[in-house]
Order: sequence, then C-alpha cells, then structure tokens
Amino acid sequence: MDNQPSHYKERMTWMNTDLVVDKNPVLLKKERRKELMRKIKKNKFIYLMILPGILYFLIYKYIPMYGLVIAFQDYKPYLGVMGSEWVGLEHFRRLFSEPDFWMIFNNTLILFGLNLIFFFPIPIILALMLNEVRITAFKRTIQTLIYIPHFMSWVIIVSIGYVMLTLDGGIINGILVALGFEKVNFLLNPDWFRPTYITQVIWREAGWGTIIYLAAMASIDPQLYEAARMDGANRLQQMWRITLPSIKNVIIILLILKIGDVLELGFEHVYLLLNSANREVAEIFDTYVYTAGLKQGQFSYSTAVGFFKGIIGLILVVFVNWVAKKNGQEGIY
Repeated sequence: MDNQPSHYKERMTWMNTDLVVDKNPVLLKKERRKELMRKIKKNKFIYLMILPGILYFLIYKYIPMYGLVIAFQDYKPYLGVMGSEWVGLEHFRRLFSEPDFWMIFNNTLILFGLNLIFFFPIPIILALMLNEVRITAFKRTIQTLIYIPHFMSWVIIVSIGYVMLTLDGGIINGILVALGFEKVNFLLNPDWFRPTYITQVIWREAGWGTIIYLAAMASIDPQLYEAARMDGANRLQQMWRITLPSIKNVIIILLILKIGDVLELGFEHVYLLLNSANREVAEIFDTYVYTAGLKQGQFSYSTAVGFFKGIIGLILVVFVNWVAKKNGQEGIY
C-alpha cells in the first residue's frame, strides 16, 4: 500500500470511511426506524383495523397479568396489592396438599381427553364432507344449520338438554318408556355426566370449528385434483391423498392450541351441569376457582390455582410445538 500513488491512497481512505459509516449501529437504527415509519404510514389503515384487537388483548389479557402477584400474597382487598403480606409459595403448597386436588385434576384431564378424542376430529370430518358437496344451496343450508348452535349460550344448550333428559316429561325418557325400557336419571347419575358434556360440546361447537378447515381447503390448487382424477383416483382417494395433506399444518396448529387449553375447559358449561350428585366426576379447576375465589373470598388461593393452570398450558404448548417442529411441521412459532 505504501508504494501506491497518493491519489489512490486517498480514494481507498474515502471508500473505507463510507464502509464504516454504513456499518455504524446508530445510523443503521435510524435507517430501520425510518423504514418502519414508512411502512406504518403506507399501511396505516390496516393497522387501524387491527387496533381494536390489540387494545382488547392489552387491556383484558396483558395488563391484568399484574394481578398474578397476589398468588404469592395473603391478599386483603382493603390493604391492596402493595400492602398485602407476602407468603411466597404457600398457596401452591396448599393446592397440592388439598384432598380434592387429584380428583379435580383427574376430572379435568378426562374431560380434556374426551374433547381431544371425540370433539377435535369432528370439525375436520364435517369440513371434508362439506367440501365434497357440489350443490351450493344445499351446502350453505347445511352450514347454516350446524353454525346456529354456536350462537346459543351454554344456558340455552344445557336447558335444552335438561328438557330432553329430565325424568319428568323428558323426550329421551319418553322414548325409552315407549320402547319398554325403564327411565334413566341422566342428570343425577354420575355415569352420564361425561357423555352428556361431550355430546353438548360437539353439538354446539363442531359446526363452527369447520370454518377454518373449509378456508384451508379453499386454498388448495384445483390442478392437484385434476391430476389425481387423470391418474384414476376416486373422491375418497383424492380426499386422503390431497385434501388432508394440504391442511395438515392447519390441523397441527389447532391441535397445539387445543393442547394448551388442557386445564381450561370453560366454567359456564360444566357449572351448569354440576350438582351434588355428580360432583365427584364433574368438579374441574374452573368451577373450583369460582367456588374458592368468589364464593369463599379466597382470592390469593384461587389466583394460585389459575396460575398453575396457565403454567401447565404454557409448558404443554411449548413442548408440543417443539415436537411438531422436530417432525418437520411448522408449529405456531
């Protein structure tokens, strides 16, 4: 370099200075910030459209997480969060030592298992069947009929179930008597709680669950079906070889999210079916939190129970997502 002409040295110095400036972290941050603002300005209407959703999750999901601190306190409403005594893991130790803990844990897992085995595949099967219907008017009519129960509250669903299953004038028991059988006390018999629960879940939610799968099927390239028909594949083979593999990623993502709700079965439905006769098989964490937290005023303890549910769900989501990625699937992140 020392043997080069002076003008050549000046040129190299100028180029090196440019390279240093280009790689300056401060300038890079400014450029990225400008690029970000440019994109926001360009897509401002899209961001405005998603703003209500962001505010919803921020206000009702993230800010309330601050209240989880009372799970580690002996919370007193009149003292507030800052003034309540810190007790550490005492409420968690109490939860695990409760006589009813394993009963509640077992009931919750069994109901979740029923959801996973019987309910989860139903929307996929319905979507596959609807996707094969070629008469548009008939397809839309069926879709409307199976969507309607989703818009009914659990109070209405359980009330309809009560009218059908009650001993005094129930439709099901009326049919049983007409066929020569004895009446069955479906509502107070613990053996019938779980079949009743999962049947009502399927009736209310199966149709609504088909929406995502039908949307995924609509994006499948029609040329794949044409090529399969040319190779002699029938409708069932096309469904098995093209439709299902094409929506596999959607199924896996929804399965991961479903597993994350392993201890979150929903309060209202189970609470409406719960009574003193079937408590041994019907009590779950959601109803237990309601009883301990609102009825008995044990706010810290019930928060600890909710915290435990959330941690278990998070661990399962991360684990199942890791398993999915290890097997070459996309996962949720």
